[in-house]
Amino acid sequence: MYKHREDEMSLVVKTNRLNTVIQSLSLAEIRLIQVGIIDSREKNQGLSADKPLRIESLRYAEAFGVTRQTAYEVMLNAEKTLFERQFSFIDEYNDKVKTRWISQAKYIKGKGAIEIIFTPAVVNEITRIDGEEEFFTKYLLCQTAMLNSVYSVRLYELVTQWRTAKKTPMFDLEIFRGQLGLGVTDYKKMNDFKKRVLDLAVNEINDKTDLKISYKQVKEGRKIVGFKFKVLAKEKPKKVKQEGDRDINTADMFTIDGLTDKQLGRIARNKQFIADYNHLVSSASPAGQDPAAWEFEMINRLKKDPSQFGKRLIRSYLDY
Repeated sequence: MYKHREDEMSLVVKTNRLNTVIQSLSLAEIRLIQVGIIDSREKNQGLSADKPLRIESLRYAEAFGVTRQTAYEVMLNAEKTLFERQFSFIDEYNDKVKTRWISQAKYIKGKGAIEIIFTPAVVNEITRIDGEEEFFTKYLLCQTAMLNSVYSVRLYELVTQWRTAKKTPMFDLEIFRGQLGLGVTDYKKMNDFKKRVLDLAVNEINDKTDLKISYKQVKEGRKIVGFKFKVLAKEKPKKVKQEGDRDINTADMFTIDGLTDKQLGRIARNKQFIADYNHLVSSASPAGQDPAAWEFEMINRLKKDPSQFGKRLIRSYLDY
């Protein structure tokens, strides 16, 4: 079974050129591409016609915190449309290249899985990672897995490329819109664009990822022609000193970063979790008498102060 990891094997890595293409992908399609990039590198599959990459619904479900049935339905719909998606980029000869993301898509009946093969252009941009590091964009999948807007994911990808510099160059408005996946007529009014796309994405990134970003408008006269972003990495939470046989080298045992409310609910309902922390509530209280009240209170406590749950890694309850 695939386990969510926060190491180099869960890195989405692609060239800056591929990262900044003008594209039109749904959130589900972007997520399939992300998983495909990671798994193709790890398994050496999906890079040629003789080795398609299989992505199972369980893989998708665990990567993005959804049920297996939801993952199955999302993947099935995405498989039908992903083959048709095109994008364009400027190559090293300054010529415009138009291509697709995948050259083949196949639904595996009865397996809850799909098989894909990346196009040669994509293969070149996700496997050619032996050059200078600054020519590549990389980020942990867990940083975008909980983002619910396609615009948030794309903005995160675009600005994380500049996290070392802590600021971006100006993103030309029309190119930027295309990079976010907007069509020519989508949210054409600036107020609508900022409210329903840009501000939504900035707020979600700041709330759910490892980045803190802000932007300023660039104008020519009264006309907004682009945006510049300030990109700061959030400080990592300090590790708590642990006693006894707790392994302080384990990823912070108190963290709930990246966990959805649904996953926190699963943890709160876990029999081992209940046994470990039943002492935290009075048997006469609503949480001590009603399972739904217990779950509600534990989710709130986990969010407010996860350090009171120190018997074992909080995430480990998902594995029971």
